[in-house]
Amino acid sequence: MKTIIPFFLIIAVAGLLPSSAFAASQSESQSIRRSYALADGNYRVTVTLGSRRHAANTWVRAESRRLMLQDINTKKGELRTFTFTVHKRSPFISEGKSVKLKPRETDYLNWDDSLTLEFCGKRPAVADIRIEPDTSAVTLFLCGNSTVVDQETEPWASWGQMITRWWDDRVSIANYAESGERTTSFIAENRWAKVMSMAKKGDYIFVEFGHNDEKDRGAGTGAWYNFSTNLKRFIDEAHAAGCHLVLVTPTARRSFAEGHCQNTHGDYPDAVRAVAQREGVPLIDLTAMSMSLFDTFGSDGSRQLLVHYPANTFPDQPQALADNTHFNTFGAYEIAKCIVMGIKQLHLPFLSSLRTDWTDFQPTHPDDPQQWNWPLAGIAQVQRPDGN
Repeated sequence: MKTIIPFFLIIAVAGLLPSSAFAASQSESQSIRRSYALADGNYRVTVTLGSRRHAANTWVRAESRRLMLQDINTKKGELRTFTFTVHKRSPFISEGKSVKLKPRETDYLNWDDSLTLEFCGKRPAVADIRIEPDTSAVTLFLCGNSTVVDQETEPWASWGQMITRWWDDRVSIANYAESGERTTSFIAENRWAKVMSMAKKGDYIFVEFGHNDEKDRGAGTGAWYNFSTNLKRFIDEAHAAGCHLVLVTPTARRSFAEGHCQNTHGDYPDAVRAVAQREGVPLIDLTAMSMSLFDTFGSDGSRQLLVHYPANTFPDQPQALADNTHFNTFGAYEIAKCIVMGIKQLHLPFLSSLRTDWTDFQPTHPDDPQQWNWPLAGIAQVQRPDGN
């Protein structure tokens, strides 16, 4: 049964506007959010953008800043309709069993009881929204850490909340990653159990860990022991449920020596590659692609991909931000394109759902950061995410 929700947009100016130091790559934006109480699952969302009274510029994001529609321009009197699928979730798994959220997660839009849509841009205009349950879309579940998670606040971002941009309504991205996670904690906190409770036969599960696992110490830890064992567990349980699992090597950190980006992950990328080969599962070598991306920008230029900003760029930010692990919105967008290219190289069958405006991407020929445009969300948090 369709849930049809008539919608009339009231423009509201977001509380956060960019400082002059940040304005070169971000947009001053008007923004408003609307939330709808819905059960867990996938929802097909149809939005009609534009106004009969004025020209408009509208972006659409869902839940915790997942990019759904980018920079949609409409002329006065022009209306354009778009459809995409949003995954909605809550911590509940079954009676007496839930995801063990961290304190900071309790206020995240990704985990509440509603599906939230944000309309932003220079002059957003929305004529209509229609929401209906969807059980036919292929769901791509994402498991990982802070390089994958839907980051809740500016200026942080990860590839999982940008890759949503590139798929039509036949694919739903379900991002279950969280900052600071290791394979062991992802299991212990029931995050993996939640994924398995939501996944259906034919769905895909993408797994990227390593940043935090590599810091584990003690008996049984290490790339070739507990980490590899947990990856095999993910594979076995996914396959038993009729799902497809794709392994992803960890995103590189910005670490240069002699003019080239260095691998800081030790044996972990090789361990992921080895498990993928041994178990016969698809692999996306994001370590190699992200190192190539960093090399292309160089030691200094690669700061443009990450959270490197002078003091007072954001409210309540007296100190400069210099983070060589966590991406800004531009960097996350580029890494998401690397993942899409990895999917293309694997010839996965849901590629037919790639949006028609996609153009192939190479890390050696990235987008121009000076042309990047991102409407700021209404809240910033200068404290870095968990993990490194």
